[in-house]
Amino acid sequence: MSINKWAPAFSAIFAMLACITALDTYMVPWPLLLVGLGFVHGIAVPVRDHASLGMLIAGAALFPAIADNLDAVPMVGMYLNEWVDAFAIAMAGYVVASLIHEVRARVFSD
Repeated sequence: MSINKWAPAFSAIFAMLACITALDTYMVPWPLLLVGLGFVHGIAVPVRDHASLGMLIAGAALFPAIADNLDAVPMVGMYLNEWVDAFAIAMAGYVVASLIHEVRARVFSD
């Protein structure tokens, strides 16, 4: 199983765990874990296509703003909003690693 399959799956699972407020008593640094997982995924498999990188940047930036509207859904909207926000944190780590790889490739190109 490659990192392309398990990193997004673990990001989704960790984002769900970050939404469970009972786990906050253990002081688990969920944002740090999510950014780290996204960063490792971005370093291992960077985005090569510029359109895909642009889509990921826009998604990581705009998903939390769009998810704020999920609070209107009764009973589960708050949890969906938190989950999308946490998943966007993992996407941000992936985007930062891909941007670092892109800048490095441009600076050190022949």
